Amino acid sequence: MNLSFWENTTFFEKVDVAIIGSGLVGLNAALTLKKLRPNWKIIILEKGFLPSGASTKNAGFACFGSPSELLDDLESQSESTVFDLVEQRWEGLRRLLDTIGDIHLEFEQYGGHEIFMEKDAETYKKCVDALPYLNRNLKKIIPIHRNYKVAKRDKFGFNGLDRQIQIQAEGQINTGKMMQRLIDIATEKGIKIYNGITIQNIEDCTTHVTIETENNTIIKAQKVIVATNGFTQKLLPNLEVTPARNQVLITKPIENLPLEGTFHLDKGYYYFRNVGNRVLFGGGRNLNLTGETTAEFGITDLIQNNLISILKTHILPNHDFEIEQWWSGILGIGDSKKPIIQNISENITVAVRLGGMGVAIGSLIGEEGAKVCLG
Repeated sequence: MNLSFWENTTFFEKVDVAIIGSGLVGLNAALTLKKLRPNWKIIILEKGFLPSGASTKNAGFACFGSPSELLDDLESQSESTVFDLVEQRWEGLRRLLDTIGDIHLEFEQYGGHEIFMEKDAETYKKCVDALPYLNRNLKKIIPIHRNYKVAKRDKFGFNGLDRQIQIQAEGQINTGKMMQRLIDIATEKGIKIYNGITIQNIEDCTTHVTIETENNTIIKAQKVIVATNGFTQKLLPNLEVTPARNQVLITKPIENLPLEGTFHLDKGYYYFRNVGNRVLFGGGRNLNLTGETTAEFGITDLIQNNLISILKTHILPNHDFEIEQWWSGILGIGDSKKPIIQNISENITVAVRLGGMGVAIGSLIGEEGAKVCLG
């Protein structure tokens, strides 16, 4: 389908920057560009009728790394690389709060916990032994004396999860309201968001970039920023970004729910939190890493049954519950957790691979992607 003369000259004429993806990164890239180049025509192209990536399909953790995650990263990366990434996550969360505000985010800093099963007793001991070292390094980033500390007792009524490390500065947010507010801000500033547009190909023609949609429509822009994270391989297959699906559930309201805060389990492969008096619980992709390395949404019996079993046995052993809803989200990961923010040609920039920390780091990556685009 070709665009009409009216459509071309009204919606897509003289586009300075087209951003592919209307998630947290894409919207923040657009807002940064509008601030730096207020007269530019900036558009965002989104394949879904809502942002279709992980920005609205996550657990709403305002986190920056649990003890076991940081220790695991330190086995393969330098100390400066690991803690620089923590600093980026913390700074990204601060930018998000500054842009949107506590009220619109429904930000609650209840703190978090990393919890350990019996089988993880050795990992727990390793983490406890490393807490002084980790806290010394985190204090340079987060102004808290002991961000990580051993929890003296289980106050949540768990079964078999009494080994716990508190994470003082962690919080939780409502990512639906986060994205709604970002879209509102972008719209107020004259940034146009076009939904239902799936991109098949982009080509840098030196003087401009051509963007081909799935129905063979051609859109032209002076520059393009790709902010598609877990879906990047479909557009740029040679870029080192691997999709990873996470499956998530939320319960119906539970009377006298003792849970409050965010929780990491089994090296972060599982995660849960309260949403008021409901429990949101997700993860388990380590049960089938090959099968969950996909950009397709979906729920599987293997992971569905596993999450319900852990809820019944360990998290809510003393409470009856019903599942209200399931969904899945697609992350963008790689061998390195360092995001990819670079020009892949003169007029095409990528800002992708958020490594499962998109809520924390997305604002900063969007801002940096915009600045790379401008050169």
